[in-house]
Amino acid sequence: MAVDTDKAHNRSNSTTSKASYAHHDDTGTPSSHHGSPESLKHQRLEASRKLANPLAGLSHERLYQMGEEYAVNAGLTSDEDLRAFRLGAVIASNQTDYSSISELTDREREVLERETTHKWSNPRMLYWVIAICSLCAAVQGMDETVVNGAQIFYKEAFGIAEDTWLIGLTNGAPYLCCAIVGCWVTEPMNKRFGRRGTIFISCAISALACFWQAFANTWYHMFIARFFLGFGIGPKSATTPIFAAECSPPRLRGALVMQWQMWTAFGIMIGYVADLAFYPVPDRGIPLGLNWRLMMGSALIPAVVVCCLAYVCPESPRWYLTKNRHKDAFASVCQLRHEKVQAARDLFYTHILLKAEEQTTANIGTRNRIKEVFTIRRNRNAMIASEIVMFMQQFCGVNVIAYFSSEIFREAGYSEVEALAASLGFGVINFLFAIPAFYTIDTYGRRNLLLTTFPLMALFMFFTGFSFWIPEDSPAHIGCIALGIYLFGIVYSPGEGPVPFTYSAEAYPLYIRAIGMSFATATTWFFNFVLALTWPSLLEAFRPQGAFSWYGGWNIVGFFLVLFLVPETKEKTLEELDRVFDVDLRRMMAFGARQAGWFWGRYVMRRKGGRKPVHPGEEGLDGDSGEEGEFLGEKKGVVGGMDGAERV
Repeated sequence: MAVDTDKAHNRSNSTTSKASYAHHDDTGTPSSHHGSPESLKHQRLEASRKLANPLAGLSHERLYQMGEEYAVNAGLTSDEDLRAFRLGAVIASNQTDYSSISELTDREREVLERETTHKWSNPRMLYWVIAICSLCAAVQGMDETVVNGAQIFYKEAFGIAEDTWLIGLTNGAPYLCCAIVGCWVTEPMNKRFGRRGTIFISCAISALACFWQAFANTWYHMFIARFFLGFGIGPKSATTPIFAAECSPPRLRGALVMQWQMWTAFGIMIGYVADLAFYPVPDRGIPLGLNWRLMMGSALIPAVVVCCLAYVCPESPRWYLTKNRHKDAFASVCQLRHEKVQAARDLFYTHILLKAEEQTTANIGTRNRIKEVFTIRRNRNAMIASEIVMFMQQFCGVNVIAYFSSEIFREAGYSEVEALAASLGFGVINFLFAIPAFYTIDTYGRRNLLLTTFPLMALFMFFTGFSFWIPEDSPAHIGCIALGIYLFGIVYSPGEGPVPFTYSAEAYPLYIRAIGMSFATATTWFFNFVLALTWPSLLEAFRPQGAFSWYGGWNIVGFFLVLFLVPETKEKTLEELDRVFDVDLRRMMAFGARQAGWFWGRYVMRRKGGRKPVHPGEEGLDGDSGEEGEFLGEKKGVVGGMDGAERV
């Protein structure tokens, strides 16, 4: 969930803000107090473009001057630092062409070029940050799935085995907390404690909550402990991808943020391993049982490890800048880059972006930005698309399996230990097939992946549900149920697994992205809670055949929602995204119908010829409004040093 929610509220030196960056004050975001709706829309789009590349159009001489002035005002006055910031400012304006910068040494030029040719060649400290972020994701996964096996035992111990609503409420408690509280405390925690501090606190809360769960003796005691766990899950899930993104070089940023999904899947798998490992532990006189207590408590282990290691790595340089601690920011980023010129480039560019964000916030205001999510068509359409993919991440039914697979396999006729082993199989598949998502998401596109995987997920949901009608004395009964669940996991992992957060992070224009991602995160956690709450009762009322078919039906709904309302965002510049989303919904839906008809005729009926439909936002230069030049497209690729990965 990878978006920066920590806006800059620092008040930097007046000399720096007024003298050094007069250019940006002169060309900043226009005031929004007056003007027609069309003029207002242009102002907002200009604000987004300004945030995309605030250094566009400046001469090398001006950039040299700005870099040196920033270094002086930040107290970085050694000759080496001044040189680094002079060159860094020039590189920041165009991070793909270094041929015109003759002052670079051969070593510096080589390191800059290797950012493209060998993007995984980085200092060890950066990989230490990656390791900690990966552990955080594993903590998240374990927090979510150790309950899968433990509930087999504690629902009997607590006397709630027959009350499906209490079972669902207890299991879904962390996600209820995330939706109503956890997501909304992330920003103040980040502002007060920093990225490392928020990660440390959230992992400490997770560890304490896991320990607490292991000592619960009633269902409401377990509910309170699990609700408290949400204070660890929510801020950690939002902050860790931000921390990874702010510490990594631009061209590595998308891949590192994507690792959150992969290592969360790894943690889910380890949660199943813990369930299976502690299953045979005898009670040893412990009231209400011991094995499920060890299952619930085991998730504290990686959380404690993260707490021990969190402060070994450097803090986010961007966070230091928001606190006006420029020397600390430079020291931090120097640990994460090979050469000082790289560090100066990234720090200077981040500072300029923060100034542009401050100006945008001052001109528009937070309240107006929230309003404009709904009132400006480009923003509203992005919100609709984002909310669809986030909602469907839950209502595709994946977390029904993640949280209740052991109960599902027991319903199919497995013994307890066989059900736990079969759940582990799902965890392994979920992890292994999350790995190809690094390749598929930027190769085939977000929309294409969803349109391909939704019908398959529907098919496998129906297949799993209908397999319960196979006679229980037939070996095919449990075999087909397991096969359907595993095939579902295979197609989910490269589709609805990684796409929603990636899509939501790039759909919104920059000036409202943090607000949009707050809506998106709250949506996914709320419907996660709804899923966990209702599944036990749904299973009892609909039986397995109807319950799985229910989510199979939702996958069909998801296919048509994506077809009609979710445009492609892969490799699109900010200008192109503005055009794609600023389209009347009726035209967008008509395009989806034409695309489906073209696909049917071309690949099913094998008809030759016929022009492939083009999205109305990509037809010519006049977009939907009929005004030529409203959204001028530009060549795909790096825009002001910001590649597709940096949109997150």
